[in-house]
Amino acid sequence: MSDREIILQALMQVVGEEGCGVACEEATIFKDEEGWKMILEGFMEPWRLGHSVEEAKTSIREYARMGFGMS
Repeated sequence: MSDREIILQALMQVVGEEGCGVACEEATIFKDEEGWKMILEGFMEPWRLGHSVEEAKTSIREYARMGFGMS
């Protein structure tokens, strides 16, 4: 399983299919010089997730906890 697939799986585990539906299914997860980022459908800017897979998983949990478009 690739790092991207691990992060996407973490997103679905944390938020769940009911939590963000199509937005999560259509999530674009990529890594650039600033680290991992995620773009959800309906949001214009990418969300920074961190430099490692573990940082990305932690960021997803934090975003979900705060209710940033994922509940």
